[in-house]
Amino acid sequence: MTRIGILHPGEMGVSIAASAINSGNQVYWVSHGRSGKTRLRAEKHKLMEVNSISLLCKTSEVICSVCPPHAAEDVAEFVVEQGFKGYYLDANAISPNRAKRIGQAVNTTSTKFIDGGIIGAPAWKQKETILYLSGKEAKVIADCFSSGPLETKIIGDEIGQASALKMCYAAYSKGTTALLTAILATAESMGVRNELYQQWELDDSDFVNQANGRATRVTAKAWRFEGEMYEIASTFREAGLPDGFHEAAAKIYHRLAGFKDSDQTPALDEVITALLENGNINI
Repeated sequence: MTRIGILHPGEMGVSIAASAINSGNQVYWVSHGRSGKTRLRAEKHKLMEVNSISLLCKTSEVICSVCPPHAAEDVAEFVVEQGFKGYYLDANAISPNRAKRIGQAVNTTSTKFIDGGIIGAPAWKQKETILYLSGKEAKVIADCFSSGPLETKIIGDEIGQASALKMCYAAYSKGTTALLTAILATAESMGVRNELYQQWELDDSDFVNQANGRATRVTAKAWRFEGEMYEIASTFREAGLPDGFHEAAAKIYHRLAGFKDSDQTPALDEVITALLENGNINI
């Protein structure tokens, strides 16, 4: 049994914690400053409560960071300041170079850094969510989730490989969703949305339903995807490619940030209105 700390048990994080518990480990979470929703998730899935990150660091042999991209370095820095000794997994949606920077700050004689990238929805079903891992100590993390339903795949010893794969995958899956949403808003503003639908149906009879569904389902997470698009843009720059497409996608998601954590999927007209009415927001 391994003692694992999770920072923090949001919808994705708590599913990863549940897979670790299912694999015979104890998982701890920090209750201080967290929301009532986070507490309900943690208690439902039997995570062990501690009241500070300092205590989490003293208790845990492994720490998994699953947080919004913008917070990845702050979380890692705070863990290091607490004198954590063990294995640190950064499973956030960040660029390869950023993963390397965090790895350099975390890796010491007593702390080992592992790069991770999660592809898929929260891990409640077999064969739907994969945690890709890279780094010399990646097997330690893979062993923590041996019984699933979260799957793990080690793709190399080099820090940044897992993050690179995550960035490339999300560049298409989330990037094209932003593009489709922007297209729908543009067509609406110019009075040609119905005609666009008719043309799409000539190409693919189900494409209209797919496009509308993608535009509305993404809204609750748009606030988080904004940061991820900037990380992808950075990844493209690192590869010597233009970064403008995903910079623009970040701005699309920024305009949808008002739907954060909504319990109901909005109507398409609400999504389009949010995009068009927020056009003057400074970003």
